[in-house]
Amino acid sequence: MPDTTDRLALPYILAEQAQKHVSHNEALVRLDALVHLAVADRDRSEPPPEPAGGDRHLVAAEASGAWAGHAGSVAVWQDGTWMFLEPRAGWRAWCAAEAALLVHDGTG
Repeated sequence: MPDTTDRLALPYILAEQAQKHVSHNEALVRLDALVHLAVADRDRSEPPPEPAGGDRHLVAAEASGAWAGHAGSVAVWQDGTWMFLEPRAGWRAWCAAEAALLVHDGTG
């Protein structure tokens, strides 16, 4: 059995696992970030200076700083740190800066 679900990569609680609440809480954080996904923008290559809890952005190419190596990811500010989620084909996100619905085609 894999450690995560196929579509959203939510962690499974495994039978032999200690501290099962950690996996459960991680799944809740991911669901909170992804369900009804809306991002502030998609043209930032570095994080905003003062993010608020739950802020989400699509990381642009040439990512730098805390976002280096995460171009194309959904960056989520959660519990004082950036979490990065890799979009999959078919994911939809509302982009507030453009007032547009974006659909990931699986390539870019």
